[in-house]
Amino acid sequence: MLKNKNILLCVTGGIAAYKIPNLASMLVKQGCNVNVIMTKTAENFITAKTFEALTGNPCITDTFQTTYPIAIHHIKLATEADYVMVAPATADIIGKIAHGIADDMITSTLLACKCPVAIAPSMNVNMFENPVVQNNIDILKQYGYTIVEPATGYMACKSTGKGKLPEHTELFKYIEKALACPQDLAGLNVLVTAGATKEAIDPVRYITNHSTGKMGYAIAKTAMLRGAKVTLITGETALEDISFVNTIKVKSAEDMFRAVTENFANADITIKTAAVADYTPVSVADNKIKKSVGNMNIPLKQTKDILKELGIRKTGKQFICGFSMETENMLQNSTDKLVKKNIDMIVANNLKTAGAGFGTDTNVITLITKDEATELPVMSKEECAEKIIDKIMELKSQ
Repeated sequence: MLKNKNILLCVTGGIAAYKIPNLASMLVKQGCNVNVIMTKTAENFITAKTFEALTGNPCITDTFQTTYPIAIHHIKLATEADYVMVAPATADIIGKIAHGIADDMITSTLLACKCPVAIAPSMNVNMFENPVVQNNIDILKQYGYTIVEPATGYMACKSTGKGKLPEHTELFKYIEKALACPQDLAGLNVLVTAGATKEAIDPVRYITNHSTGKMGYAIAKTAMLRGAKVTLITGETALEDISFVNTIKVKSAEDMFRAVTENFANADITIKTAAVADYTPVSVADNKIKKSVGNMNIPLKQTKDILKELGIRKTGKQFICGFSMETENMLQNSTDKLVKKNIDMIVANNLKTAGAGFGTDTNVITLITKDEATELPVMSKEECAEKIIDKIMELKSQ
């Protein structure tokens, strides 16, 4: 997704400079063309030769440095860059950028940049919390720079607090978010549900299902990368949280119902993938008892139908996509669900199909609308997510 993108890394004089070669290497492996600028003080922590070996490009350390072919480097690099990241960004460089000072290669280049720029502050906690530094960071935000929030922890100066440079994998995510996909969902609010809910039988046992949340998380990440503001409501999973996604964690079907309905009004697109437990234990006296669990004689009542409730609440501008997992009569059952629940699209799959179902990294889906059913081949869940969102955007544009 980042192949042939031009990334400019600007490294200043902080101990955290040691993390940036890993970032440069990671970007090169993604097919990026990576250039590096270093301040003179940064050379006290890491050498230019390291970056040259990793990127295959000259590392620029001086505004008037001569390379062949001859170039005006601060203009050339600024013009060619698709994304610039200043990491680590010291208090000194932050102050200079905020006030338009151009007395070295990095500050001169940034003044000529028109592409997105991220600043990753890294310094002692007392320096970071200094009102002067905070005011300079606020100025940069006003100018449209992205500020990478520093991490909290133990520092090289033996202080503990906020000011650590995040790991290279976290820095990479900012570049990925900006460049990986066309921003066709920019300005849209997307609500996604994922994972399985759990219904407690007693302090030890619970009712759940086999959902891992992989499909919902793939959709949430894809929507985020395509520019949407994403809210992910998730049951318990073993998956890592997705950066830049507002994640709300729930346990029971009632928790899921409440969280979804509370956030639904602001959603332009809602995609419900979560496998909500259909039944929850109740007392024997409850007259809503429907069935029991095997021979355990545990009375149950049906949980609320989230998708049906959303169909009732849906306004003209909102789009709702549900999921249907069947073992037989997939097309008919899923089409009936589409109509009965007043939603716009169903993503259906058959649990008996190889490569589909719970716990896999692939899926075999059929996209069903009121007018057509489009069967897709086996794909990764990330590829499925792209196809689902493509179809939603196609339908929304009609």
